[in-house]
Amino acid sequence: MATMVDVARSAGVSVATVSHVLNDTRPVRPATRQAVLDAIDELGYTPNTLARSLVTSRTRSIGLAVSAISNPYFTEILQGVEAGALERGYSLLIADPHDDPVHERKVVQLLHERRVDGMLVAPSAHPEELLGYLGRHDVPTVFLDRLIVGDRTPPGFVFDQVCAENTEPVTLLVRHLAELGHRRIGLVAGLPGLSTTSERISGYRHGLAYAGLAYDERLVVPGNSEAAGAERATDALLSLPAPPTALVTANNAMTIGALRAVRARGLSVPGDLALCCFDDFSWADLFSPRLTAISQPSKEIGAQAVRLLLDRLDSPGREARTVRLPSAFVHRTSCGCPEKGSDS
Repeated sequence: MATMVDVARSAGVSVATVSHVLNDTRPVRPATRQAVLDAIDELGYTPNTLARSLVTSRTRSIGLAVSAISNPYFTEILQGVEAGALERGYSLLIADPHDDPVHERKVVQLLHERRVDGMLVAPSAHPEELLGYLGRHDVPTVFLDRLIVGDRTPPGFVFDQVCAENTEPVTLLVRHLAELGHRRIGLVAGLPGLSTTSERISGYRHGLAYAGLAYDERLVVPGNSEAAGAERATDALLSLPAPPTALVTANNAMTIGALRAVRARGLSVPGDLALCCFDDFSWADLFSPRLTAISQPSKEIGAQAVRLLLDRLDSPGREARTVRLPSAFVHRTSCGCPEKGSDS
């Protein structure tokens, strides 16, 4: 097995220079750096990660804590995080907090105890314990998908955030349904307390106002961001004396629950109920009808979160940043519109 001494001899440099190239502890001339990298490749040298971490005080690892990793949306975020981390030579440690504040605090502590250099977290609806831990230990952190807003954070704790646009896309969905003639538009909302939930409800209300429709609180029912809750919420909406003729679901899992409730009643989409959903997924156009949806840039959210975290590690004192990425309206047929190219 090749050693650092072998690399130094092959590249014609000192062992210290090889160490500086590997650990980025001192500038090295480009030609010298390339000679060291060529020698590493030729000899098949594998750096000792533990020894490197002792030199740099970094493990070149990132902790990722997101709930419902099986959800296609979070799976794509994970792909973006993994690609971004790998590109910069970082490994990834993953935990699922299950949207439970107590479990969230525990798994983040476990990741921290494994000496990750920083943390990427999609926080729960009640992240007070999480924020307290991260603040006390000054853990470099980026929150993704769900934002921390207001005065919930410990004094002096600086963090970055990245998410998709939420308000305007839901406004667009509601406006589209209103333009199709719908006057009673329901919303299956997400888990109360999440920034995504409040922003999408805000977008729903903006859409109604734009269309000149009154807000009716009976038409907004929480589906708690999961399929079973959305099935109950949709059933409640369809049981109203004057049920909605159109429905917006606030994430992909809740879309599945809503469709189950519609099918259980022997109804059809869009014949009996027009449907638009937040979150596109790879098989959304395989449904019959094909789902009109808002598509979030999930992989880019993950990649951007890595970039923000590594920027924070390189410049701990810089100002906090919140990055919002645009979402896209994917127009299909569940809203009641004909297929493109149709003569009808």
